[in-house]
Amino acid sequence: MEPHILSAKPCTFYLFSCILLIFAFLASFASAAIHYHEFVIEAKPVKRLCRTHSTITVNGQYPGPTLEVRDGDTLVIKAINKARYNVTLHWHGVRQLRNPWADGPEYVTQCPIQPGRSYTYQFTIQNQEGTLWWHAHSKWLRATVHGALIIYPKLGSPYPFPMPKREMPVILGEWWDRDPMDVLKLALFTGGAPNVSDAYTINGQPGDLYRCSSKETAMYPVEAGETVLLRIINSALNQELYFGVANHKLTVVAVDASYTKPFTTNAIMIAPGQTTDVLLTADQPPARYYMAAHAYNTANAAFDNTTTTAILEYESAHYSAKGGKSFKPIFPQLPGFNDTATATAFTAQLRSPCKVKVPIEIDESLFFTVGLGLINCKNPNSPRCQGPNGTRFAASINNVSFVFPRSTSLMQAYYQGQPRVFTSDFPPVPPIQFDYTGNVSRGLWQPVKGTKLVKLKFGSKVQIVFQDTSIVTVEDHPMHIHGYDFYVVGSGFGNFDPKNDPAKFNLVDPPRRNTIGTPPGGWVAIRFVADNPGIWLLHCHIDTHLPWGLATALLVENGVGKLQTVQPPPLDLPQC
Repeated sequence: MEPHILSAKPCTFYLFSCILLIFAFLASFASAAIHYHEFVIEAKPVKRLCRTHSTITVNGQYPGPTLEVRDGDTLVIKAINKARYNVTLHWHGVRQLRNPWADGPEYVTQCPIQPGRSYTYQFTIQNQEGTLWWHAHSKWLRATVHGALIIYPKLGSPYPFPMPKREMPVILGEWWDRDPMDVLKLALFTGGAPNVSDAYTINGQPGDLYRCSSKETAMYPVEAGETVLLRIINSALNQELYFGVANHKLTVVAVDASYTKPFTTNAIMIAPGQTTDVLLTADQPPARYYMAAHAYNTANAAFDNTTTTAILEYESAHYSAKGGKSFKPIFPQLPGFNDTATATAFTAQLRSPCKVKVPIEIDESLFFTVGLGLINCKNPNSPRCQGPNGTRFAASINNVSFVFPRSTSLMQAYYQGQPRVFTSDFPPVPPIQFDYTGNVSRGLWQPVKGTKLVKLKFGSKVQIVFQDTSIVTVEDHPMHIHGYDFYVVGSGFGNFDPKNDPAKFNLVDPPRRNTIGTPPGGWVAIRFVADNPGIWLLHCHIDTHLPWGLATALLVENGVGKLQTVQPPPLDLPQC
């Protein structure tokens, strides 16, 4: 990792940066680089848990390559599909200003790249820095097709926290002891829940607690006294996770490529799609310490209750081990699987470093109920109705279970004026009001299927309240909006109270994110300005829920002039 000159205090940093801006302006533009990559997506043999599988990888790597750029740089990535599945790639958290064609979700902004074909993603990083990631956005391929995207500050711009001696990506994931695409295929056929994963992973390795995994356990070397930056990414398909390091404090300094007021914690909770940057100081007696992650489970459903590990190893402990002295790693104390209090306390500490510009006067106030549902079957005893009591699982927002098109993508249909692909009449509030977190009548459990979008005028100030429901089960749903960051201004348990809860909103220094979870049996409120034209997927990042329909899309209209208008599609945009 390339070192950077850093300052110590977030607010001081931002004031000091103003003085440096004039001097850095021309230099930063001159230093912007173009990074060219080829991503070959193909099956390679990967051995985990004693068995070798034909696993979809990128350039033969699992996890895939780490991309390192600076703010202002451009990425040109040619994706070559040599796998047997259709595939797309999504650059999670990248704003993609005026450029939905590079965003990636299949049948939303592009048709998938078919086997034997290719597509070149080209986009520029604009006013973003920190830890993001990239992943497949085609069914369950992201189980193994993913990697880190690290955005360093422009040359001459420091981090707003003390200089780490080194930086290390920590990619948390899930592993199935079979093809994940087959797991999804079976679930979609039966209508039941998919099998849970067989292991969690850190940088692709399950760790010491799983069979046939000890020798390959991920190792993180440190020297006594040094401070390191851990760039933590939750790439797991379906599970929020707790992560901690034995006997070491973690100082949170950023989430989702946005800096935070630093705070110290024993463990973090991180949902699928989210990133968290933490500083760790090697201030303990030289030894070997486990990094570990296990589930934070909020639903009344089966989950993988195993624990993945990596090892933080002090250099002196490494040399002692070579000399014959063995150091058994020390294990961290992680919160319990259902410890919602700790998760809530963790997220409540997240704040922007200084006062931020939050939309105050709201043009579009949206209230979205999010959760599961059940589709009744005409023949409950059929092999295709293996959900609860002979039903099929579904999911919805405001009782609309989203259906993806198959003959084109939403963005292509919109740009070309194709009719009857979607409608823009997504309900801004639930069609029927009810006690969302109480005992919900079974008559409200079945959603309506449809391809409905939310239309927004360019520049409109938007508030969305995501309300979890108790239909089937309450759950933490990590909601992600493509093409946008947003401020998380409030959250709570129970039903959102539009009269009293807004008075408690944080409109001064709320955290900025691209993925936020609904508290189980509760609500979360976000605000943003619709300043990025195009069609942008909004969905739950639990990948079981996406094909069930827990999604919609924002159709943000063009504004005035070229800089507020979607750019034309590239010539090699895939066709269906």
